[in-house]
Amino acid sequence: MVCALGAAVCFGTATVLQAIAARAAADSGGSGGDAALLLRALRQWRYLAGLALDGLGFLLQIAALRSIPIYAVGAALAASLAVTAVVAARLLHVRLSGVEWAAVGVVCAGLAMLGLASGTEGSEAGSMTLKYWMLGTAVVVLLLGLVGGRMSGRGRALVLGLGAGFGFGVVEVSVRLIDDLAPATLLTNPATYALLIGGGAAFILLTSALQRGSVTTATAGLIIGETVGPALVGVIWLGDRTREGLAWLAVLGFAVAVAGALALARFGEAPVEEPVAEG
Repeated sequence: MVCALGAAVCFGTATVLQAIAARAAADSGGSGGDAALLLRALRQWRYLAGLALDGLGFLLQIAALRSIPIYAVGAALAASLAVTAVVAARLLHVRLSGVEWAAVGVVCAGLAMLGLASGTEGSEAGSMTLKYWMLGTAVVVLLLGLVGGRMSGRGRALVLGLGAGFGFGVVEVSVRLIDDLAPATLLTNPATYALLIGGGAAFILLTSALQRGSVTTATAGLIIGETVGPALVGVIWLGDRTREGLAWLAVLGFAVAVAGALALARFGEAPVEEPVAEG
């Protein structure tokens, strides 16, 4: 659980640092499109620090997925929005409303319940059928990007956000389905390709959703997609359980943490720094 919370802190902080660096690169002038902007951002230490935190967060996520149930990891990763909100309030001078501060507290309360109720990861290794299902889901997520890209309005952001959530969910489940890191075994394991395709497709879909749609809508879809589905897979097919007699607390904690994260959905992309009034 400490690794899962550490991953949330890394991802949430990285979002703000990369946003600050990207805006500094844009304000520095210069010509060129997105590629030139990215190159200028890479010269910013905050952007590099954000990338390093993303990498560390991913390693912590893998460690967590190998130790505790998927439902606990998914809820903790959704809590990265609470981290983004708090860090943005500090570094970007973004004002959080009373409701949003309450949502941060709700997320923390939900995670505390999960920490008390969650047991060890399930002992089921996962069948070959499930591995192929994950690979098929990853391919569907990739195709979903083509369909969602042609839509317009809030529906587009929701579809792309959900697709990204399913893609990241495939990554969460696939980590559990890879039980041997020998090169020969990895190359013949469908879960390996599911992880690569699902993660890549999710990143593309989320980027498109945030750039051309409502951040709040896209992030809400992302949270639902990356928490509910993988949690059900973990419980039904991988044997994830709770501590004896605390199933009700785990369900309540999961629902509370996800609800709090949904209330903070606008922080799926770090908000613009609010101008300071003169005088």
